[in-house]
Amino acid sequence: MKLIDSHCHLDSTEFDADREAVIDRALAAGVEHMMAIGSGDGPPDLEAGVRLANRHPALYATIGVHPHDASKATAETYLRLAELAAHPKVLAFGEMGLDYHYDNSPRPIQRDVFVEQMRIASDARKPIVIHTREAWEDTLALLTEHWAPSGLGGIIHCFSEGPREAEQALAIGFHISFGGIVTFPKALAVQEAARITPADRLLIETDAPFLAPVPKRGKRNEPAFIVETARRLAELRGTTPEEVAIITGTNFQTLCLNQA
Repeated sequence: MKLIDSHCHLDSTEFDADREAVIDRALAAGVEHMMAIGSGDGPPDLEAGVRLANRHPALYATIGVHPHDASKATAETYLRLAELAAHPKVLAFGEMGLDYHYDNSPRPIQRDVFVEQMRIASDARKPIVIHTREAWEDTLALLTEHWAPSGLGGIIHCFSEGPREAEQALAIGFHISFGGIVTFPKALAVQEAARITPADRLLIETDAPFLAPVPKRGKRNEPAFIVETARRLAELRGTTPEEVAIITGTNFQTLCLNQA
């Protein structure tokens, strides 16, 4: 079984002591590729994912400004993002979006930075990776206005909403990526969204080091644990983990690697 972890934060300090071993364990578990999310600690450093991808054949990268760090973005940030988009291992922009739970950056600034990143990603012809927390309606409205017309698609990462929101995202061309939350016993709405997502729009991720799946819940998450999420997705969808691996790998290839 060959899996692709479409979203992991391998630059996190939580991996400083054993990052190489974490990657080796992922490869041994059947994780063929990992997309290292490049938002890092925010501007001016935009290359957290690129540095890792340069060192590891199995890794790809994204670039972008997380909504937590929106206040750090400058004109130079946007120029550098446009330059980095040409890197051969940069597959997407993100994670970007809105986070109204923590409000680490003022909401108007989050929205402005989100829109500007969509503009740059559209010019670069790259898909986008979306973070949204307690901000679904605003996220959807901005995506509908500023992104859907591009036809480039993207990923709603670590999906934590229900079937209605999944259908809204699907309607504007997005893939839905499920992480450890889908294995949590009380995450019934997320599980229903996983059931109804069409096979050709399904992705899988860890969001490591966060949100480890059952039975690893409470531990530091790592890409090798994606096997547990694949098992749960297979149960929910009435199929096999092997089929989930094939479907999600093909979808990742179609969305992200066909322009690499």
